[in-house]
Amino acid sequence: MSARSACLIAASFGALSIATSAQAPLDIDTLLSRIAERIEQYYRRAQNIMCIEKTMVLHLGSDFQAIGLQRTTEAELRVESAASDDGDGSVQPNFVRELMRINGRVPRDKERKDRSACLDPNPLTPEPLSFLLPSRREGYIFTSGGFGKGKDRNALFVNYARPTKKKAELIDDPLGRDGCFEITSPLAVKGRVVIDKNSYDVLRIEEHLAGLGEIRASVKQQREHNFSPSIVVDRIDVTTRYKVVSFTNPEETYLLPESIDTLEMFRGGVQSHRTRQEFSNYRRFMTGGRIVK
Repeated sequence: MSARSACLIAASFGALSIATSAQAPLDIDTLLSRIAERIEQYYRRAQNIMCIEKTMVLHLGSDFQAIGLQRTTEAELRVESAASDDGDGSVQPNFVRELMRINGRVPRDKERKDRSACLDPNPLTPEPLSFLLPSRREGYIFTSGGFGKGKDRNALFVNYARPTKKKAELIDDPLGRDGCFEITSPLAVKGRVVIDKNSYDVLRIEEHLAGLGEIRASVKQQREHNFSPSIVVDRIDVTTRYKVVSFTNPEETYLLPESIDTLEMFRGGVQSHRTRQEFSNYRRFMTGGRIVK
């Protein structure tokens, strides 16, 4: 099973002039507009930022106990933007990864393509926060979740759901990794975006499977890999946390990902797993090849 997309990024560029009253009812359209502004500002500058993405994958049994050894990869990550295929003039940002190490060593060709590499992040993936942009919200339902309390007292919540009626199926991995597969259609999920109520920066994203999921396996896949005709997805939990990163010369502050924790549990032949991604060593490219940490 291919890895779920990793690295959800938002940037902080100072407080906006519009503040939200703790007593005022939230207009979801206005709130989404403010969030999109912040993300679009980030995309305009994100191509000058790079980081190291460390991904740790551990296979699990049905009792949540570890099976085998942990696989650790390190990649250099950056964001690139390309014109959207929709022809609407919008930009589709992508994550671009360059694999540097597998389990602390320079990767060999075989290690990049064998079955143990199935959960390694793909070299090119869409930037995940784009679903909050106006041109990418189709298929999602957004509602206001109100104001936070306790540790989230300075936050606003946006709840979302992505229902689907399509039947998901397994297909062979497009990267040609042996024994690896991808899902043809996204599963139904629900989640919550935690927003700073003053700056409208994304602070945290929590996503879960909306009920049991089902993935169909072909007869060939059942025969060759001992899959059940219907693979049951019991659980998908993804939590992304962010931290403030400061740069100098010139001085700027960004809200960038600190970690992403993913748990995926399956029945029917697909291996359950827990994944943790950590992001560090942020660098900003300026001009003439100069890098500022």
